[in-house]
Amino acid sequence: MEVLERIEALFNDYGYWVVFVGLLLEFIALPFPGETSMAYAGFLSYKGVLDIQWLIPLSFLGTTLGMTITYWIGRKVGLPFITKYGKWVFLSPQKLDKTKFWFEKYGYSLISLGYFIPGIRHFTGYFSGIIVVPFRKFAAYAYSGALIWTILFLSIGKVFGPAWTKVFELAIKYLLLTSLAIVALLLGYILLRYRKGIYSFYLKRFKKPQAEPSKSRRN
Repeated sequence: MEVLERIEALFNDYGYWVVFVGLLLEFIALPFPGETSMAYAGFLSYKGVLDIQWLIPLSFLGTTLGMTITYWIGRKVGLPFITKYGKWVFLSPQKLDKTKFWFEKYGYSLISLGYFIPGIRHFTGYFSGIIVVPFRKFAAYAYSGALIWTILFLSIGKVFGPAWTKVFELAIKYLLLTSLAIVALLLGYILLRYRKGIYSFYLKRFKKPQAEPSKSRRN
């Protein structure tokens, strides 16, 4: 309740800037309740105080900018520097070891899944830079995961209105399962919505053209 009161005060004072600046700082590993803030922002959108059309891009930009900054920090300074000085921004060696363990388990997909694993998303950017993941590959995973993560929590407040806190608690409890279900639904929608285009692409790309009958056969 105390956290929610602080978030409410921040939105009263700074409005849309809370999600942009707050999420950016969170991904640099500074303490900020990003998920709660987005859900509450969605609730403010439900009440008509804020506009969801602004909240989505600002949340996405704050998240991706924070992730990108941490990627380049990790890439430029490397593991020894972060191990030595990371404690000043809450990057403890234990948390870095935990991130390494999850990376070894899930590979590059952790960059997307990390948003939904408590205590991991703040470090995937740093670690991706440390192990020199190609930036294009990092961006593809990081930005797609950021879009799903931000839309999910903004939608909790926007869709469920006054009941958002109860739904939020369930979403946090089953965070990874919820995210996988949403990804499956999005993929299903894309396949259904663009099935004709996908099928046409498949025919052009993979199906071999049939050979024309030879002249001897024609005669």
